Formats: sequence, C-alpha cells, structure tokens
Amino acid sequence: MCTRKVSYAFNGDVGNFHYGPGHPMKPHRLSVIHHLVMNYGLHKKMQIYRPYQATAQDMCRFHDADYIDFLQKTLPGTVSLQDHKNFNLGDDCPIFDGLFQFCSMYTGASLEGAQKLNHNQSDICINWSGGLHHAKKYEPSGFCYVNDIVISILELLKYHPRVLYIDIDVHHGDGVQEAFYLTDRVMTVSFHKYGDKFFPGTGSMYEIGAESGRYYSVNVPFKEGIDDQSYFQVFKPVIQSVMDYYRPTVIVLQCGADSLAGDRLGCFSLSTRGHGDCVKFVKELNVPTLILGGGGYTLRNVARCWTYETSLCVDEQISNDIPMNLYIEFFKPDFVLHPDIPSRIENANSKQYLEAITKHTYDILKMCQHSPSVQMFDIPADALPDEKDRNIDEPDADVRMSQSDIDNLIDKNNEFYDDDNDNDKNENDL
Repeated sequence: MCTRKVSYAFNGDVGNFHYGPGHPMKPHRLSVIHHLVMNYGLHKKMQIYRPYQATAQDMCRFHDADYIDFLQKTLPGTVSLQDHKNFNLGDDCPIFDGLFQFCSMYTGASLEGAQKLNHNQSDICINWSGGLHHAKKYEPSGFCYVNDIVISILELLKYHPRVLYIDIDVHHGDGVQEAFYLTDRVMTVSFHKYGDKFFPGTGSMYEIGAESGRYYSVNVPFKEGIDDQSYFQVFKPVIQSVMDYYRPTVIVLQCGADSLAGDRLGCFSLSTRGHGDCVKFVKELNVPTLILGGGGYTLRNVARCWTYETSLCVDEQISNDIPMNLYIEFFKPDFVLHPDIPSRIENANSKQYLEAITKHTYDILKMCQHSPSVQMFDIPADALPDEKDRNIDEPDADVRMSQSDIDNLIDKNNEFYDDDNDNDKNENDL
C-alpha cells in the first residue's frame, strides 16, 4: 500500500488542442493517458486536483512581458514577419487556436503541484501535461511556449533552499539549464542525446554552470541507441552522488518519453520498464517530488509509459493487459502495457564511454560545496490563491458528495475491489 500522498493533475480539456496537421506534438496523448489511468483504477489511489489556470502575470515571473502579451493576443493567420523575427517563430512552434489557454492549463497544473509540495499537502504531484523544458525567456523553442518547469521551480524556491531538477527526455533540458545557470540553489541534471547536430545542440558534459552556479549544471550526454541496462548503470550512481553532495529538499523530475524505443523523433532504445526504473529510483529517495511529462511522439507508447509510471508512484501493480477504454484501438495488435519493441538502432555507447562520462560527473560533483545553504527571509506570498477561494460555487444541497469531495477521496487497499475479489478480504491487505 502506498504510504506517500500522491496528487494527480486532471483537466479534461487539456488534450483537446491541436498544433496542426503533421505536427509531431499531440496534446491528445493526454486524453489517452487519463483514460488509461482511470480504467486501471489508479485515480482511486490518488488525490485528483482540477488545476489552476496560470495567468499572464504567473508566466511573467520568468518570461518577458512582451512575449507573453504576444502569446495572449495573437491568432492563427495573423502573425507578421516582424513577429516571426522578434520571437524566433518557426514550423516547430506554430500559432494554433487556443494556444494561450493551452499554456495556461499546463503551467497552472505544474504551479499548483509545486504549491502543494511547499505546504506538505502531497509528497508526489504528477502533471503529465507539463515538462515543456525548451521554452526560453523571450521565445518559444522545440514545441514549448511557456516553461512551466522554471516557473514551478521559482515557486519551490520560496520554501526550499535547494531544488534538484532531473531530465530524462532524449533532448537536452536547455531552457531550464539556461534559467538557473548562474545559481547554486538549483542543480540541473540532464540525461540526453548529444552530438550529430541533434536538437537543441546543447548539453555537452563541459557545460557546468557559471559564477555562483559553477559545477551545478550536470550534463550526461549519451550516444544513440542506449538501452535499459546501459542507461540505468549511469543514471543510478550519478543521481545517488548528486543526492549525497547536494542534498536537495525537493526534486522536479521531467519524464520525457521520447527516450523510448521506437519514438518518432527519438533515437534511444529504452523500454517502458527501463524508463520507469528511473522514476521508481527517484521516488524511493523519499524526497518531495514534482513529476512532469515532456517529449514523446509515438502516442501509444507515451500513454503506456506514463500510465505505468503513475502506477509506480502509487505502488500499484497493474495488469500487462490494457483494460477496455475509449482508445483501446490505439494499442493493437497486442493490447499490452509493455510490448516488446525491437530497437532498430545499434547501441553506440561503449562500456568505456559510459564509465568516462560517469567519472566526469563525479569529478564535477567533487567541486561542489556540500549542501550549499541560503539565508531564508520572509517567505513571499504563494503564486496561487487559496484553493477554497477558487471554489466560488455554492454546494448543491441535493448532491451527497461534490466533485471536489470525490477528487480528494483515496481508497485504501483493503476497502475496495471492483473485480472478482469483490466482498472478499485479501490477507495481504490486513
């Protein structure tokens, strides 16, 4: 039984946006994930929160006001050549219907998750719609418009002296690294593909931070084709060393699923179980954690991966057979959670190379000040209004349990069965 409090951001509309025909980023994947989570019954093991929608003011805590104003006011077909030049727009970041609302939804969900961690209302907060790590202060980049990660970390820094950011997306977390490159209050650790002009072109092992942040940016650059065993033999010791040296009081984990085998844009060979091993390891560190989505462009595999990782967060073993749901046809022909996906890319990461980049990481960490401290002043006001102040509707006297009451209800393992075990007690749950 899960003893940690887990909160899950659910917004039924966030999957209804569309970047445009042929674009690899599909917000619809979020609707598929929500259906799997619900049909596996995982929602009964978590507190569901209907997330706050971030305002332009929230976004301007990191982003330039002119850029956010542009996102808020622009419409498809109205973008001028000057706008393209000012904000570095391109085919990867199109202007589509509801763009600002989409940004508001995923950013607000991450921001509310951070605030829940600050107030010890949850131990783990999950927002699969977040994790858009490429967005820069003045411009979009790599399908990302508003950097919800940076905004959430800024909120966490109100209460936490040290924040650890871990990124397992196949692409380098450049926007987050850039935002905190000069400070020791955030350590960024990114595991990614580097070289051969692979996007975004940053993430060399020699990018280590500057000024007060020198040695607090850690980059682990892999070559193409890395598999579960090779990945985890680097991930585990690196993160354990980071924990020993840096001793963060909160973690933000970006779980980009484009590092899975068979991804439309990725070139790694991880399985859903291998990807999940990283999430499980971070969870077992027993540090408050904000878990976010990110990349992932083969929709059915992204849904499988993040559903499985949701089950890991609540310590629930779920069937390999995908339950009947609205999107069951997406998972044919095998209809399983952990399909055998053969890699078409040879693992170019030799044992010697992996040992070399691990040793380099150790050498950087040795240069860090152990557990850098910060003088804490009066804590600034929370970014979000109090949750009860947002629920302005009067309760319905004819409804026994409101939607909010249902969202906050968590079933205990020995209290609920919805299968053949109904009305029977499981001895393991006593």
